[in-house]
Amino acid sequence: MSKRKRYHEPLPARNASSKKVFLFKAISILIPFLILCLLEISLRVFHYGHNLDLFIEYPADKNYLLLNPDASKKYFTNQAIATKGNTELFKKEKDANTLRIFILGESTTIGYPYFHNGSFHRWLQYRLMHCFPDKNFEIINISLTAVNSYTILGFAKELVNYQPDAVLIYAGQNEYYGTLGVGSTDKIGGNQHIVNLILELRRLRLIQLMTNGYERITGLFSSGKSNAGKTRMGLMVADQQIPYQSKLFTRGINQFRSNIDETLNVLNKYHIPVFISNLVSNEKDLKPFTSEQVDSIRFPDFKIKYTLGLQAFENKDLAGADKYLAEANQIYPSHALCNYYLGVVSYSQGNFKKAKAYFSSAKDLDGLRFRAPHQMNEIILQLCNKYQNAHLVDTKALFEAWSGNNIIGDELILEHVHPNLTGYALIADAFYGALKKQGIISINKEKEMSFEQLVKQMPITEMDSLTGWYKILKLKMSWPFREEQVHSTLAPDSIIIDTEEKRLAYNIAFKQVAWPEAIDSLYNYYIIKHDLAKAKTVVETLVLEHPNDEAYYEKAANLCGELKDFENAIFYFKKAFYLAPSFDKAKYLFVIYFKLDKPADAMPYLDYAINRSALGPNLLPVKLLAGEIIQLQKQSSKDSTDISILNQIANKYFKMGNMEGASIYAKKILKIDGSNKEALSLFSQIKNEKDNHGYN
Repeated sequence: MSKRKRYHEPLPARNASSKKVFLFKAISILIPFLILCLLEISLRVFHYGHNLDLFIEYPADKNYLLLNPDASKKYFTNQAIATKGNTELFKKEKDANTLRIFILGESTTIGYPYFHNGSFHRWLQYRLMHCFPDKNFEIINISLTAVNSYTILGFAKELVNYQPDAVLIYAGQNEYYGTLGVGSTDKIGGNQHIVNLILELRRLRLIQLMTNGYERITGLFSSGKSNAGKTRMGLMVADQQIPYQSKLFTRGINQFRSNIDETLNVLNKYHIPVFISNLVSNEKDLKPFTSEQVDSIRFPDFKIKYTLGLQAFENKDLAGADKYLAEANQIYPSHALCNYYLGVVSYSQGNFKKAKAYFSSAKDLDGLRFRAPHQMNEIILQLCNKYQNAHLVDTKALFEAWSGNNIIGDELILEHVHPNLTGYALIADAFYGALKKQGIISINKEKEMSFEQLVKQMPITEMDSLTGWYKILKLKMSWPFREEQVHSTLAPDSIIIDTEEKRLAYNIAFKQVAWPEAIDSLYNYYIIKHDLAKAKTVVETLVLEHPNDEAYYEKAANLCGELKDFENAIFYFKKAFYLAPSFDKAKYLFVIYFKLDKPADAMPYLDYAINRSALGPNLLPVKLLAGEIIQLQKQSSKDSTDISILNQIANKYFKMGNMEGASIYAKKILKIDGSNKEALSLFSQIKNEKDNHGYN
C-alpha cells in the first residue's frame, strides 16, 4: 500500500502545473480584450466619437425625441459626405389621441429639391390634420439623401421600439449608388453579412477612432482636387457602366431584395403595418445616361442601321427611323439609346403601348443606374404578398393615370426620379388611400378633404417652389446631365431675379442663406406689404415645420381671423389650445364659435375661461345666454319658420354683444317676413353698435 502511495504522489503536482499553464494562456488571451474594453470605456467617458442611436433627446425639452444628426455616420465610410435628415420632434410617451407614423426612404422621400412642405409627408400631414382636427398626428420623416436599403433596414430595426402605428417606405432608386451600394464610391464589400457586421462594429468608439485615423492618414496623400465642384451624384458614383443583367446589376437587385425582405420581416414580427410604395421615374422625357458599347466586329451592321435611323428621325422620316432603328435593335437589343429612340418614334406615330415598352426597356438598359429597374417594383410586390402586415402602395399606377397616354414624363418628374409638386401631392394621395383602405384612418366622406382641395389649399410659398426649380436647374448643368465641364453655380445674370421671392429662393438654392432665415424674411416682407393672405401661407408652412410649437398655430389663427377666415381660425386656435391652454385662447375660441352661431361648440371653452377668469370679466351672464340660445335652437330645429323663437335667439345674441349672431337670425326672420318690425329694429340697433364701437 505504501509503495503504491509513493508511486502516485507526483501526479497532483503535474495537474497543478497544467492548470497554471492553462490559466496563464487564458489570461494572455484575455489581456488584449481587456485593454480594448478599457480603451472603449475611456473613449466613451471622455465623449470621443459619436452616439449612433437613431433617436436622441431634444435638448430644449427632454419630453421629446428627434432623429439623431449623427445616425447616418454609421452608414457612411466617408464621414465628410454623411447626410443629415429632418428635425421632427415626437413625444417620448405617445399620447392616447396620437397616430404616430414613421417615414423611411431616400432623397425623393425627404422631398428633394423642395424639402419642407414640398415633401410628400407634409402633404399627407396637412391633409390628415385637416381631415381629423381633433386627432394628433406625429409624422416623423427619418429619410436621408444618398442612402439605400441598408439604412432602411438599420433604421427599421430601431424604430420598432418607439410605438409606431404605421411605417411608410419609398425607396429603391439609390440602390446602386447610395452609400454601401454595389456601384458606389462609399462601399465596404459585396458580402451583406460582412457589411452588417461592420455597421454594428461602427457603434464602437474604438472603431470610430481607427476610422478617423485612417481617414487622416489617407488625407495626407490626397489633394482632394478630383472632387472639387462635383455634385453629390458625382461623388457617389464609382461604376458608371453597370450593364443590364450583369453580375454587379444582379448583386444590386439581390441586395435590395434581401434588405427590404428583412425590413418587412422585422416590422411584421412587431405587428406594425408597413406601407411600401413602388417606384416612379421619368421614362418618356429623359434619354438614358449611358448605353453599352457595341462590339463593331461582332455586330458590324448595328452602327450603320442605328446611324441611318437617327438621320431619318432628324429628317422627320418616322417610317424610315422606325425601320432602321428596329433593324439595329434586332441586331443588338441591349442598346439603351436605340430603345429610347424607338420609343420616341412609336410615341410620335401614336403607338403608345409600343412606346411605353421601349421607354421602359431603355430605362432598364441605362448603364448609369440612377433609375431603378423594373425588377425593384416586382420585388416590392412579391414581398408585400409575403408579409401579412405589408401593403403595396401603387404610386406608379396613379402617376401613369395622371400622365399623357399613361407614360410618365416631364409632367410629373423634374429630371430623372424626383417629382414636381403635383407629383409629391400624388405620392401623398397614394399613401393616404392605402392608409384608408387598411383602416389606419377612417373618415366620413363629407368631412374629407379631397385631393383637389389639398392641391388648392396646401401652404407652399412661391419662394419654396422657386427654390426647387433653381436647384434642379443647377443640377441639370452638371454631370451626368451635361458632359462638358460647367460652373458649379449659376451666374446671377443668367436668371432674372426681379421679386423678393426669387431673390430669397436663389439664395437658398445656392446656399447663400439658410431656409429658416429666408422664410422669416419672407414673412416680414409680406407683413410690411400688408399681404396677409401670403403671410398666412408662410405661417402655415411653419406650422407644418414645427407642429409642436403652439406660437405658430396662434399666429396662423390670428391671421385667419383678420382675413375673416373663421373656420380656419378655429382650427388653428384649437391646435394652439391643445398644446398650451390659456384664458386668451379659450376666449378667442368661444367668441368665434358664437360669431358662427355654434354656441354648443363654444361652451367647453367658455367654461374653461370662467374657471380661470377670477380677475377678468364676469362671463356667467354670457354662459346663461348661451345655454338659453342652445335650448331655443333645439326648438327652432323642429320649426325653422317660428319667428318668435328666431327673434328670441337674435335678441339674446345682441345682449351677449355678438352682432354677427344677431344679424344671422335677423336675416332669417326677414326672409320669412320682410316687414317684421322686431327684426328691422334689431338691424338698426346692430348698425348703431357697429358705428359706435367699430364692430366689423
